[in-house]
Amino acid sequence: MYSHLNGFEWIQYHQKTMWDEIEKIITDINADDYRTKISKEKTMSGKKLFSPKDLNKRLKVDFEKLNWFESRTNYWVTDDYNLISKTMHLKEADQKRFIEDEGKIPIKSYNQTDFVKNRIAVEVQFGKYSFIAYDLFVKHLAFYVGDTIDVGIEILPMKSMQAEMSSGSGYYEGALYDLARQGRGVPSVPLVLIGIQP
Repeated sequence: MYSHLNGFEWIQYHQKTMWDEIEKIITDINADDYRTKISKEKTMSGKKLFSPKDLNKRLKVDFEKLNWFESRTNYWVTDDYNLISKTMHLKEADQKRFIEDEGKIPIKSYNQTDFVKNRIAVEVQFGKYSFIAYDLFVKHLAFYVGDTIDVGIEILPMKSMQAEMSSGSGYYEGALYDLARQGRGVPSVPLVLIGIQP
């Protein structure tokens, strides 16, 4: 576990029971039950791998049992930076109207996060490594700047677990390096990186 900008400390002080819930959800899963994917990759052909899809389904069920649910924010964008800056903090319908009134074409967009409860966002990322950077440097930050969350949590496989998944998945140690490379204040959102392994 790594705490960025005191994300873990914030949870321990303000939302300790939320941390306990997250920890219990993770530790209650027997990862070996989710070695359900048979590899078709040349280097691992026929090997039983951890299935990100099945692990995600299980985590979704367990989080939702404890009232952690997906959060989605819709908004409108256009090709003009100054215009986007003016509309960013308006309500969704007002954004669209403002863009149209300026003679521009509004484009509907959204941000979504896996689970939110009591101003804590949780992303479970067993997908491609590029999605991790998007979560850390765009998603969590967008919800934080939008005053929807106070801290973001990223759950990732450790390298030891990722090595037994399909190639291309990201892992904790790589994400930790990406955070360290940016410096202590970037991204400017309190985060907790959690690495899991069987």
